[in-house]
Amino acid sequence: MLEVDCLESRYGRIPALSGVSLRVGEGELVALVGANGAGKTTLLRAISGVQPSCGGAIRFEGKDLAKDHARKRVQLGIVQVPEGRQVFAPMTVEDNLRLGAFARGARDGLARIFSIFPALEAKRRELAGNLSGGQQQMLAIGRALMANPRLLLLDEPGMGLAPRLVAEIFSRIAALKSLGTTILLVDQNARAALAVADRGYVMETGRVVLAGSARELLHDPQVQQAYLGA
Repeated sequence: MLEVDCLESRYGRIPALSGVSLRVGEGELVALVGANGAGKTTLLRAISGVQPSCGGAIRFEGKDLAKDHARKRVQLGIVQVPEGRQVFAPMTVEDNLRLGAFARGARDGLARIFSIFPALEAKRRELAGNLSGGQQQMLAIGRALMANPRLLLLDEPGMGLAPRLVAEIFSRIAALKSLGTTILLVDQNARAALAVADRGYVMETGRVVLAGSARELLHDPQVQQAYLGA
């Protein structure tokens, strides 16, 4: 479904991505792990069209995205949940969700979102800014799902959450995968990300340095030492 080949990107003169290549097949959950500053978020932003690339290629379902801006990529079905959740705090939960359907002209999918995140239904009339961090993350994911994404990009969904809430969020992500959602997941919590993934890539300083099945990476001595605290 998604093919990234030798992708290059810069912030001014500073290289951010250097020859990054990866694949995400339809129905897969692929984890992208690495330390802070490795280029994981930059890669997601390049795929979604927010960060410009200066070399290489991104193809989605066989289509070259080089000339497609971020809005067009959303219309094609690439939807990103940004780092830090970025919900619209002065708006209600329900209105936040409805905004997610706007870009693709998606039909009302509130019932589906509430079935995935029951806690949001009880809070549907509350302001998003009054939700807990975990509930805001559920809202951010739910808002993205309202666009009926073909590919869901998740950027640090466990960031800033207590371990119990991290476990809950990742169990919901695993449930989305079981429902057929194709997901590219970025998280510094390598153990949690790889535990729910089919395959994974490890990034360091803008490059992919390891790739393999999630099980292989979880048991790789280099990954264990650097990212799993083993």
